[in-house]
Amino acid sequence: MITYRSKKYHLPKPCVVVANHTSYLDIVLSTLYIDHTAVYMAKAELLKIPLFKYFFVYLDIPVNRGSMTGAHKAFVEAGKKLDEGLSVVIYPEGGISPEGKLKPFKNGAFKLAIEKQVPIVPAVNLNNWLFLQNGGFLKSHGKPGIPRIVVGDPIETKGMTTENINELKQKVFTFTQQELDKFHGK
Repeated sequence: MITYRSKKYHLPKPCVVVANHTSYLDIVLSTLYIDHTAVYMAKAELLKIPLFKYFFVYLDIPVNRGSMTGAHKAFVEAGKKLDEGLSVVIYPEGGISPEGKLKPFKNGAFKLAIEKQVPIVPAVNLNNWLFLQNGGFLKSHGKPGIPRIVVGDPIETKGMTTENINELKQKVFTFTQQELDKFHGK
């Protein structure tokens, strides 16, 4: 079930979608609320998995998380995709968080949105980890249930500079944490 905090059900195009990462289901379920073509920044290790590799090569931007050069290359590629009118989906925690607990956000998504002057759209995966836990499709057993996602209002970055990165990151982090706390009764 998807809840929109805005009256708009169409995301701006292009934009940077920023979501917490709780499960491999997050990627699949994001196609339900992103209503136009988007590419995903994802760990380069997925290129080693035969099934994922086929889709990954065409739909995603691999990030070599252990290399500053590799990370910069992915950042530049993401910028090109935004220039082409495609949206970019980034999970700013840098990996799947265990049991849906929010980890600190990295700066890349916010820097990218500001440099390209495109809106950021926060999305909160509230309970996907309950249905497919960390370990993926081959190592964990899926469970039935209704995934819940909240899509926040687009946050405009026009006029922001790189000095606003931390402020923007904190705004999205706070929104995400508040939605998680509200859902989980904290």
